[in-house]
Amino acid sequence: MNQTRTFLMFALLAVAYLLFLAWEKDYAPQPPQAAVASASSTAAPADASVPGAIPEAGAPPAAVTAGQSAAPTIATSSRITITTDVLRLVVDTRGGSVVHTDLLAYPSVAPTHKQPTPPPVALLNDSDTRYFVAQNGLVSSSGAQDQPNHLALFHSDKAAYELASGQDELQVPLTWQNADGLKVTKIYTFKRGSYVIGLTQRIDNGSTQTWQGNAYRQLLRVEPPKPSGWLKSLMDPESRSFQGAAWYTGEKFEKLPFKNFAEKDDALDASYKGGWAAMLKLYFFAAWIPPAGQTDHYTTTTLNPDSAHPRHLIRAVGPTLSVAPGQSQSSEARLYIGPNVQGTLDAIAPGLDLTIDYGMFKAIAVPMHWVLSQFHAISKNWGVAIILLVLLIKGLTWKLTAVQYRSSARMRKLAPRIAQLKERYGDDKLKMQQATMELYKKEKVNPMGGCLPVLITMPVFYGLFYVLEYSLELRHAPFLWIPDLSAADPLYILPIIYALVMLGTQWLNPVAAGMDPTQAKMMKVMPLLFSVMFAFFPAGLCLYYAVNGIVGLGQQWWVTHHVDREETAKPA
Repeated sequence: MNQTRTFLMFALLAVAYLLFLAWEKDYAPQPPQAAVASASSTAAPADASVPGAIPEAGAPPAAVTAGQSAAPTIATSSRITITTDVLRLVVDTRGGSVVHTDLLAYPSVAPTHKQPTPPPVALLNDSDTRYFVAQNGLVSSSGAQDQPNHLALFHSDKAAYELASGQDELQVPLTWQNADGLKVTKIYTFKRGSYVIGLTQRIDNGSTQTWQGNAYRQLLRVEPPKPSGWLKSLMDPESRSFQGAAWYTGEKFEKLPFKNFAEKDDALDASYKGGWAAMLKLYFFAAWIPPAGQTDHYTTTTLNPDSAHPRHLIRAVGPTLSVAPGQSQSSEARLYIGPNVQGTLDAIAPGLDLTIDYGMFKAIAVPMHWVLSQFHAISKNWGVAIILLVLLIKGLTWKLTAVQYRSSARMRKLAPRIAQLKERYGDDKLKMQQATMELYKKEKVNPMGGCLPVLITMPVFYGLFYVLEYSLELRHAPFLWIPDLSAADPLYILPIIYALVMLGTQWLNPVAAGMDPTQAKMMKVMPLLFSVMFAFFPAGLCLYYAVNGIVGLGQQWWVTHHVDREETAKPA
């Protein structure tokens, strides 16, 4: 089987898939939205962002009733800045919510000569167009008006906290107290070098009544702005990646894209033991992680779906807490805000590594990522690591590809004789097919002999595509003229190189005699087609296939030359 011909179908499918993604982003109809009363997410009465208390552990949360005031709204809030060696956060004293985070080790764009130190990635952000915040609080079963939820006003002794040099842990306390003597202390704990933030909500009941209620944690996010135009959508890896909520059931990883939040059948409403809830973004994510073994109730919903920027929510409500007068009790959880680094997340919580979702190609992508990491450890450059991966795969499949090239060379030798058979049998396709198969059998040529190597390269292509698309390590990784191997080649040099490689392959495999004229024309435009297709792919993937094609072309020339010598040496 001709390798170039086989890739024709693959190329068409790949281009069609990318065009479909771009069309869906810009023009696909949105699911119908339910009409609801317009209300600000920060308003206190009947605010759907506040869960109702759960009388019994595991029961689904209900919305706050219209007559119930969630928190006083007279006093104004302030903001606290917290800086560690890897994070810079802003916490709003209104509820103690995390409303902004900078990931200090990760620049938002690739460094350039004009901008050698770009600003860090701002994962959490409370601006209207990029709203993404982490909230938490407590709700009472009594339906009291004054509650320590994420709308209540907390107090902080300081406006800024910083993890000092030589300090391994930093605690940031926030306090709230009502007139009845109920006091809640919310403590955020930060550790050096860690993106995991500990959260303790301690309840000190100084009132005369038993306090009963639930702790909850939630993430709210708007759908990120779309790039303008389908071309920018194709060039932007983030627009191609999954955007939405994800959760772990204790056994299974589930996802819900933003566009499906309004679908009732897709909504989350279940209790899980040992699970967690997250919002995913390309390369980074935020997740609320309850204590191991705790059963929480998880739900998803959309707040203000008719607004310009509806906010999508995933919530986890913990088991019922009961605190007698004069007693204290605490609710614990962890908040992860950071990078999606493969091989490190499962140590934080079971299943957290699944947020790097390679889909059906995980079995190929994970070991390929590991091999790439080993080559990077040796070469200290991801581009060189990709080249070494090419050489490794070529070495492992050398004999298989040699069979393919040998089959192609011998088929080319038979092209004149096949043309004679076509002239002899004309339009009698059955006799033509029988005569052709007899010729193959006589000359001991298997027309399917080259299929296996091509079938192997297909999953490798997709596996590497996902590795380069979703692996944080390759983000902003430079190589020669390429500033970012996870983005498209800015100068289109690699797509052009691959097109030249394909032209060389076609020169070694001229169009077979008897090939359908339409197919023959498509074969001729394939180099241009692949150049256009690879122009939108990550540069690392183009590098892999350009080097793979160069090595393959050299091997094919050597095999073809060897076959020509064998044919010449045969006795007449």
